[in-house]
Amino acid sequence: MSAAAARVVDLLREAGQTVATAESLTGGLVTGALTDVPGSSDVLVGAVVAYAPEVKVRLLDVPAELLAVEGVVSQACAEAMADGVRRLLGTDWGVATTGVAGPGPSDGHPAGTVHVAVVGESGRVHRALHLDGDRDTVRSSTVELTLRLLEGVLLSVLSVPGGTVEVSELDVSG
Repeated sequence: MSAAAARVVDLLREAGQTVATAESLTGGLVTGALTDVPGSSDVLVGAVVAYAPEVKVRLLDVPAELLAVEGVVSQACAEAMADGVRRLLGTDWGVATTGVAGPGPSDGHPAGTVHVAVVGESGRVHRALHLDGDRDTVRSSTVELTLRLLEGVLLSVLSVPGGTVEVSELDVSG
């Protein structure tokens, strides 16, 4: 079980808040890490695996124009996915992953190019990742870094009542 996932579940439970995930390159692995934590059903409402662009548009309400201009491997797509799943499932937080797991490039982006986003009422945070390794390494690293990003956002927002997050990048190292 991921320590970061356990901390995220604990933080959400203590705050009485919920989360939903929208995953592309991770194919449900972020959700799987959360569901590995006993009691995660208290905070995890659901997930959408939106591997194909048309699923991002139809289910997550990502504007087709955004995908045509920015592409699926972009900050804009990750943020729209996170916001879309949050609205779709009625949660406090939406988390999204999109990118290229490899082994080769896709849409002009090299393997290991990843965008993750966390969106809540109090703001949105995006992180661009450039990961090395094979497909499994890129995907597992994305899961861990996504959970750490969510944890960092929750700590920032939940530690200050009424706090907001308006950053484009959060340091999740360490």
